[in-house]
Amino acid sequence: MADTADPDFRHDTPPELQAMLDGDEALSAKWDALTELGRNEWICWTISAKQEATREKRRARLHEEVLDGKTRPCCWPGCPHRRESARKFVDA
Repeated sequence: MADTADPDFRHDTPPELQAMLDGDEALSAKWDALTELGRNEWICWTISAKQEATREKRRARLHEEVLDGKTRPCCWPGCPHRRESARKFVDA
């Protein structure tokens, strides 16, 4: 990883999340209403978990919370690829 975070970094939508969006019109509409940065934060939070079981739980929470109108994951310091201060959460 580079010495500094890239403020323009964007994650690609993982296939599991894309399948959720394709299968749920309401979720897809709420997702599309998020900013690019908001979508990026949700994606990074979801894929950053080391275990698949945790990623699965995060996808379920993303589904519920985005439908509820949340724009970012709660208690997430931000994408470590964008924010140097958040890097410690993935470099451990």
